Amino acid sequence: MTVFPMTPPIEKLPTGIPGFDHISNGGLPRGRTTLVSGTAGSAKTVFATQFLAAGIQQFDEPGVFITFEETPEALRRNMVGFGWDIATWEAQGKWAFVDVSPQPEAEEIVRGEYDLGALLARITYAVGRVGAARVVLDSLGAIFARMENSQMIRSELLRIVAAMRRMGVTAILTAERTQEYGEIGRYGVEEFVTDDVVILRNPIEEEKRRRTIEILKFRGTSHQKGSFPFTVIPGSGVVVIPLSAIELKQRSSNLRISSGNDDIDRMCGGGFFRDSVILVSGATGTGKTLMATTFLASGAAQGERVLLFAFEESRDQLFRNATGWGFDFEEYEASGRMRVICNYPEAASLEDQLIIMKNELETFRPQRVAIDSLSALERVSTMKGFREFVIGLTSFIKHQEVVGLFTSTTPMLLGGSSITEAHISTITDSIILMRYVELFGEMRRGMTVLKMRGSAHDKEIREFMIDGGGLHIGKTFRTVSGILSGQFTHTTPSEIERLGNLFKDDTGV
Repeated sequence: MTVFPMTPPIEKLPTGIPGFDHISNGGLPRGRTTLVSGTAGSAKTVFATQFLAAGIQQFDEPGVFITFEETPEALRRNMVGFGWDIATWEAQGKWAFVDVSPQPEAEEIVRGEYDLGALLARITYAVGRVGAARVVLDSLGAIFARMENSQMIRSELLRIVAAMRRMGVTAILTAERTQEYGEIGRYGVEEFVTDDVVILRNPIEEEKRRRTIEILKFRGTSHQKGSFPFTVIPGSGVVVIPLSAIELKQRSSNLRISSGNDDIDRMCGGGFFRDSVILVSGATGTGKTLMATTFLASGAAQGERVLLFAFEESRDQLFRNATGWGFDFEEYEASGRMRVICNYPEAASLEDQLIIMKNELETFRPQRVAIDSLSALERVSTMKGFREFVIGLTSFIKHQEVVGLFTSTTPMLLGGSSITEAHISTITDSIILMRYVELFGEMRRGMTVLKMRGSAHDKEIREFMIDGGGLHIGKTFRTVSGILSGQFTHTTPSEIERLGNLFKDDTGV
């Protein structure tokens, strides 16, 4: 019987691009050529440049960049903002350019059939000179435009791929698309010649741009399926946000912490769990920011580090309001126990906001974090993008073993639920509802603990008041029903007694 030798698995080359190595199950197939295709503005050149930059910075692997459109000087200048000092790497012999960019002062005349023989000779020389392990060709469309037909393009593309394989380098070829969904490359042959295809998209959805990355194929090896959001961060470059990296492995603790209000702690069965995420939902003015303020002040007063992300009020407003309720945020901040980050939601995409928030959590390492409010962030994203943001954020907070309190605003003053609440109710561990109640011609406030995962809790709707001393919990609303929906009905004391008798058993209980 003939025994065939086992084919070794395809080795992956880590790219060093945050998040991408996870969705690619380890990086790009080593020694192969990957097509990176996308429309204008989808970050193809940034992705390709970062592939070379990360190789030098993280793995000491030199690279060669073949540029068909931008000049080397333009690339050096454009990439400084990401922290990539290409000129220094060139001086150190770790980076080489092969410049095939158009020269405006030179008139280009092409006679006969155009081929890449001379170019491949230049690339081979540059690879050997710096000992390159990584190569980028950006972008093929510029040179293929000089060719007469698709058959010639296919032939020359095969020639490039074969040359990269002979050199033993891992290469990226960028190509332009004319639309976000449809043909992979401009010439319709690119994806069939390369071993691997990665698609970058930057579509507009609901008047908002949202970048995504998809690995369409990795021939002979595995990768994560589907599209994943990514962003481009100054000083960092491309950052992929892989929801598939989320694992339900976070530890759970029975340790309770105080909300900052003894009555709310009793309603929650003894306080919040140390590693839980709490959603506080209510109409504007019901006291959501006060509850977040009390929650953070309670931690800071005990020497904990607390972090507040505010998207609706400025730092001065927050500090002034805290002072009115008896909390000295100035002192907490000066002592290093508190950090307050105020951003206008429209100032950055939701993916950028997520990266900023993760970085703050990692550097400050708080025990408590509050976000006021999620509803403000929701308006700058699509429905799907917002849900992915919340999943990514809550998962990260839980893995950091931080207790988080999020607020959301309901669209109606009386009753109703927020869109935010509907989207993330299954993700959060606890939900506290704060509602206005119209009672005998007077507006009052009501609060209930709708959900407390892993714990018994008060199921009654209680009145609460706000004054200069903060939030105070009062009695249960006994004569009003329909508070949560906003469809109130009042019941007289005699009617309450009659209804109660209907539920008594023969023993009178």
